[in-house]
Amino acid sequence: MIKIATISSTRADFGLLKNLIKKLNKNNFKTRLIATGTHFSKQYGYTYRDILNNKIKIDKKINKKIDTSNSIGISKIMSAHIFESSKIFEKLKPDLIILLGDRYEILASAIAAHICCIPIAHIHGGELTNGLIDDAFRHSITKLSQIHFVANKIYKKRVIQLGENPKKVFDVGGMGVDSIKATSTFSKAELEKILNIKFSEKNLLINFHPETLNKNSAKIQTQELLSALKNLKKTSLFFTMPGAENENLDIIKQIKKFVKKNDDSYFFKSLGHKKYFSFLKVVDGMIGNSSSGLLEMPSFRKATINLGNRQSGRIKSKSVLDTKIKKKNIIFSIKKIYSKKFINKIKNCKNPYGDGGSSNKIVKVLKKIKIKNLVNKKFYDI
Repeated sequence: MIKIATISSTRADFGLLKNLIKKLNKNNFKTRLIATGTHFSKQYGYTYRDILNNKIKIDKKINKKIDTSNSIGISKIMSAHIFESSKIFEKLKPDLIILLGDRYEILASAIAAHICCIPIAHIHGGELTNGLIDDAFRHSITKLSQIHFVANKIYKKRVIQLGENPKKVFDVGGMGVDSIKATSTFSKAELEKILNIKFSEKNLLINFHPETLNKNSAKIQTQELLSALKNLKKTSLFFTMPGAENENLDIIKQIKKFVKKNDDSYFFKSLGHKKYFSFLKVVDGMIGNSSSGLLEMPSFRKATINLGNRQSGRIKSKSVLDTKIKKKNIIFSIKKIYSKKFINKIKNCKNPYGDGGSSNKIVKVLKKIKIKNLVNKKFYDI
């Protein structure tokens, strides 16, 4: 039986991994889950509970209480994570490690796995996010990995350009689409009751995070966003917690202050996947710079106002409006998503990240592929 370790550092990545973990278990793989990152943070709502509520065991924890709102803190957590991951890998002795995405904790685990000579299967490589430090992290994880599960044929080409063997790169579609299809949703009335909120005539979800390659920008950018939102009429605004990254505290402080002063505004530490996808289904659109607006929102045929450069480089549906983080530009885009022309335009939009089935495709590949001797890979010249 092949032993596979998976690592989850956030509510978001666990939501993408949970169906894969369950399918691996059903197909005679022996999985072990290592939980870390914001899962154990009070500020982010102790999301390790989501893991347990999904009846998935947390086999090992990396719980380091280090402030990650600045570059020094992130460097500290990465160094600690390499050390702790190495100890866990030596104890669990997995045959393969599955990593998803591009966060600093995931890069640290990839480095530890490489040092321990354990092969890695990386999910969602080949993508671009030109406004983030994560962009270089993602490509680094690709070079440390031996098997690649990408979300689009363009991303497959990019991973191969990085010197990876085409025979080990598989286009399986987006994990977010898979997660949507596997998750039942609440109605508006149910959300109102569960969360003690009120929907209005118009409703918008706000997912805004720092542009980590644009230092000292979060404060001003958040001011521009909130200035555009404060005069909206008959509109409920639902804010989610920014990611654990440089300058996130500037965003959190301003949002909390805004919500206190403005009726019909709400702030959530963590919604969990069922409530989060329910919001995607019932709101009119999303405003912010989250990958969810590009990878998941198009499946609901809803608008995304994609702010700034954080997601610059990602493939986008026609339901996505790229918008400068300036008050006047944001106001213009909000008006546009409510226009009949735009609503008609996105009625039949397609999600460029596929229509589901990615977990099944990954399991199918892993059942066929030979895990032994994967570590010593060769650079593939085009």
